[in-house]
Amino acid sequence: MAMQDTLDQLKNFDASDLDVNNIGAWPGAVKGIIMALLLALVLGLGYSAYLSAKQDDIDRSERKQAELRADYEVKYFKAANLDAYRQQKKEMEDTFTDILRQLPKETEVPGLLEDITRAALDNALTIESIKLQAERQTEFYVELPIAVTVIGDYHMLGSFVSGAANLSRIVTLHDFEIQPMLDSNQLRMTIQAKTYRYVEQEGS
Repeated sequence: MAMQDTLDQLKNFDASDLDVNNIGAWPGAVKGIIMALLLALVLGLGYSAYLSAKQDDIDRSERKQAELRADYEVKYFKAANLDAYRQQKKEMEDTFTDILRQLPKETEVPGLLEDITRAALDNALTIESIKLQAERQTEFYVELPIAVTVIGDYHMLGSFVSGAANLSRIVTLHDFEIQPMLDSNQLRMTIQAKTYRYVEQEGS
């Protein structure tokens, strides 16, 4: 019977009869529907806010998962290639050691000057001067510049440069300057040869 009364109230319901200043006089069925709608709205808003916070957590978790996966892939690649890295490191150390052997020690600099002198004489050049200049210190090595001035023809000078560049010790050649001699068909070449000495690091 109560259900029938409710249905009758809804059938006879006219929204224009509702007085917002006298909500207590509204039909019970209408008040029930409005309360149900308000409850649904409150629940919907609360659920939406709850899901929004959870979605932020999910997004953060997905980003973290992507970062962890990328980090894992990098570490997995390194672990999978560890033997290759070790071999490459050993090869680099061996190469570095070979290069160090080619750098003159402080006591070997006079011998290097003799090698440059011999290279000039072997190519029949006239040696005007070979002078060791002031060292230049850097963080890892000492640069040893040598000013060389020799006289000869074009082919002699070319052979000398080739010979100096192929000495057993590392020598680099810089700042070429070639001028013709006024009283002959000879050429004067001034060149700066540089060699290097490794600076031992503390604790190495």
